[in-house]
Amino acid sequence: MTQSSFAYRLATYMARDTPRAGIVVDERLLDISEALNGGATHGTDARPMSVLDVLQRWDDMHPRLQAIARHARQGRESAPALPLSGIRLAAPILYPGTIFCAGANYRDHVAEMSRALNLPPEPDPHEIGLKPWHFIKASAACVRGPDSRIPLPAYSKKVDWEAEIALVIGRECRHVPIERAMSYVAGLTIVNDLSARDHIRRSGVSAESPFCFDWVSQKCFDGALPMGPWITPLEDIPEPGQMGIRLWVNQELMQDSSSVNLIFSMAEQVSHLSSRLTLRPGDVIATGTPAGCGAARGRFLKAGDHVRIHVEGVGELNNHFTA
Repeated sequence: MTQSSFAYRLATYMARDTPRAGIVVDERLLDISEALNGGATHGTDARPMSVLDVLQRWDDMHPRLQAIARHARQGRESAPALPLSGIRLAAPILYPGTIFCAGANYRDHVAEMSRALNLPPEPDPHEIGLKPWHFIKASAACVRGPDSRIPLPAYSKKVDWEAEIALVIGRECRHVPIERAMSYVAGLTIVNDLSARDHIRRSGVSAESPFCFDWVSQKCFDGALPMGPWITPLEDIPEPGQMGIRLWVNQELMQDSSSVNLIFSMAEQVSHLSSRLTLRPGDVIATGTPAGCGAARGRFLKAGDHVRIHVEGVGELNNHFTA
């Protein structure tokens, strides 16, 4: 994809073990606090700006960051530009507000699971009046950055991968119509919505009980949501509804789909969630995973595995798994 002179990626990077907000311009990174302060060094600001700070002031900050990116491409950097190859990136938002995860929201994944479970094909939820369905993941416990090493939970033998495109909210919103919903999204990132498939239900509790599901064990273990490598501003994504999404485990392609297969669109999800509660800057919406998860083939992650996710127009997220 050809980038405009204003295009950039919003990232969190580590400087002497301190997380700081930066923008990636081509293969270089500029510290946002320094760029806004005309190149002042790290020691001059009382607290380095975070990506959450940027998102909370998105309407003001986004055009300023675009200008910094344009000047950098013209050789007029307002702060030292660091080679990206020497930078350690963290999750783009270290501590997101609320993390919403869409379930059963790719046509190919729903069809795959119906076949695996010998169930009849699912009807289109729109046709029977259903709305998008989400669950919530813990923030600080679950989120991990690119290239991090993630211990598999000792209590599970069936941890599954789920490549997902995630929306990052940049403007507070409540009761927004579908046609305006995406204007509240700052940008997109990548997440891996890890799932402990052998802890979907609580043992000893009837499947008919409303208390049978174990959402914490299944979805909220430490490291259950790798995120990154950065946030791509929405306007730099030409077709959010036609983004390729792929996942490899140890170089073997497992998921290969596109956001064209979303059941409920990104806009529908933002609109629906905003009808239930106020969405705030720094909230994240994982929009669902396509076909190719391990559950359908009886294969799960093990210590030593490397997972790579590529989302068209956003980038790549890599993680390694340990015992």
